[in-house]
Amino acid sequence: MGDGVVWIFQNIALAFYNLGYAITNPSLWLDWSDKQAIMRFVYYGGSVEFFFVVFTTFLIVTAIGMWKHNFMWAIVRGLEGFANTTGRFFAWAGLLMVLQQVIIVFMQRIFTRPDIVFGFGVPLQFDISWYAEELKFYNALVVALCASYTFVQGGHVRVDLVYAGVKYRTKKMIDMFGSLFFMLPAATLIWLYGWFFMWRHLIVPKPSASDQLERLLLKARALRWNVETIGFSPNGFSGYFLFKILLVAFAGMIFLHGIAFFYRSYLEWKEGPESEGKYLDKDSLGEGEEAYEGTH
Repeated sequence: MGDGVVWIFQNIALAFYNLGYAITNPSLWLDWSDKQAIMRFVYYGGSVEFFFVVFTTFLIVTAIGMWKHNFMWAIVRGLEGFANTTGRFFAWAGLLMVLQQVIIVFMQRIFTRPDIVFGFGVPLQFDISWYAEELKFYNALVVALCASYTFVQGGHVRVDLVYAGVKYRTKKMIDMFGSLFFMLPAATLIWLYGWFFMWRHLIVPKPSASDQLERLLLKARALRWNVETIGFSPNGFSGYFLFKILLVAFAGMIFLHGIAFFYRSYLEWKEGPESEGKYLDKDSLGEGEEAYEGTH
């Protein structure tokens, strides 16, 4: 137990050095013309060092925010604004998905074409099965990049057994506990799994989460890009590596919003019921739709 506590504090102290070293030596991990730099980027993206840099930053920002509430509110507004902006933009993928499905049906049933061609000069031409499988990607865009937006808007389905019957401050304590012990750890685990899962479909030799930095640097000698382009069918959608990237983006956005939700819950607990929903940018269906909105 004591060794674990010492290890944690050692890594927190080293986080300042690791962050400073990464900032002052960007070519070591951002110069992707160097194969070793790519491997360093792969390693540190899912490393203990990176975790403690993020964890230490969270501790410092939280401490400042508890001292200066306006600073913490600014963090909340920034993170919620990021979630809202991203979600509102990528929600249009749902419309694209519907329009593309309509085009596919027309091309198959009315024009009996085996492919769809877009563009002039050098057209974009793929088999209809390619466009049909691409619909999964639009759906993944909505699921992965609109999840935190939906959370901000209060659109997720919730099963309430205790929450509704407790006092205001107890609700906020439940929210803080949930964000710290469920939301943030779950996002961290998805990131750690998804990070190496993504890179294993982008480069060879395939990196492993168990590889130490020295081993990855040795693998860098034979490194080459090998982006996954194999579909489920011979003429199907060939960009399945994009789903792995979306998994990492999803985990990152959920982690950031877990921080925002913890900060909002803390501030609303500290400042009382009058601050509930403060600065919350929620969508509205417009005048005359209040009854419908109230059912959500």
